[in-house]
Amino acid sequence: MVRIIDEPALRRAITPAIAVDVIRDAFRADGEGRTRVPPVINLDVPAHRGEFHIKTAYIDGVSTIAIKIASGFPDNTVRGLPSGSGLMAVFDATTGLPVALLLDNGFLTDIRTAAAGAVAADVLARKRIDVVGIIGSGVQARHQIHCLRVVRDFHRVIAWSPTRERLERYCDELRAEGYDARAAASIEEVCAAADVLVTTTPSRSPLVQAAWLRAGMHVTAVGSDAPGKRELDSECLRRADLVVVDRLAQGAEFGEVSYVRDSLDDGRVVELGTLVAGKKVGRTSDDQITIADLTGVGFQDTAIAAAAIAARKSVTR
Repeated sequence: MVRIIDEPALRRAITPAIAVDVIRDAFRADGEGRTRVPPVINLDVPAHRGEFHIKTAYIDGVSTIAIKIASGFPDNTVRGLPSGSGLMAVFDATTGLPVALLLDNGFLTDIRTAAAGAVAADVLARKRIDVVGIIGSGVQARHQIHCLRVVRDFHRVIAWSPTRERLERYCDELRAEGYDARAAASIEEVCAAADVLVTTTPSRSPLVQAAWLRAGMHVTAVGSDAPGKRELDSECLRRADLVVVDRLAQGAEFGEVSYVRDSLDDGRVVELGTLVAGKKVGRTSDDQITIADLTGVGFQDTAIAAAAIAARKSVTR
C-alpha cells in the first residue's frame, strides 16, 4: 500500500536540526562513493517564466529511492501563490515498488537545500561569525537562516532584496524570532558587513561582485540551480581560495562554476562530500575566501525523503 503524506505532516517530521544531520550524512555517503546520481532533467517553461527539475539518486545503505519533481514559477507571488512547489515519489530500493507519495509542496526541497548550505558553512565558514548576509527574501532565505543557526551561533542578519516590501517583511519576521535583522540598501552594503553571505535568488545575471568580497568571508550560492542562472560575478570564483561544489558533474553543466570551468585551477574546486567525509580539508585559515556553489543533488532528495518517512513511522507506532 502506497502511503500518502501531506505537507503539514512532513513539516512536523523534519526540523532544521534533523535536516542538517540527514544532509550531512548524505554528503558523507557521496564523499565515500556510496551514491549513484543520474543527470538532472531541467525543463523551462518560458511562456510563463517557469521551470521544472526532476532529480533522483541511490544511496548505498538507504532502503528507499526518491524521485523528486520541483517547480519554480517566480511570478506566482503576484498571484498570491507560492513560487515553488513539487512532490516526491518514493520507491523501495530492493523491489522497485512504490511505497510513498510525499505531497510536500516543495518543503522538503527547500529545507534540504538550506541544510546543504549549513553543511557547507560548517566546513568552510570561520568558527566564529557575527553577521550573516542574505540576498533574497523568499522561502529559501528563511530556511537558510534556520539551518545555518544549527551549525553557527549568530544573531545579526543583514539582507537585501529587489522588492522592498518583501524585504521589510522578511526582516520583521526575523526580528520576531529574536534576530537583529536589518534591511540593506544595496548588495554591496550586505557584502561589507557579512561574515557569511548566502544568495538565494533566481537571478540570470551576476549580483555579487568580486571587489565586494572580504578576507575571511564565506559565500554560499544556491540560486544557480539550472542552466542560465547565476548570482556571482565570475571573478568571485577566480578570487576565492577554495571553491566547493555539491557535484562536479552538475557544476560543469550549470551552477556558478559552469561559467569559469575552463579558467579555474582544478585544485581549488572540490566536492562538498569529500570535505564531509574527511578526504579533503576545507578552510585552513581565517583569512581565506571560500565559496560553495550548490546546485542541489538527487541524493539530498533521497536522503530527506527517507528521513521523513522514518520520522512519520515513529510517530504513528
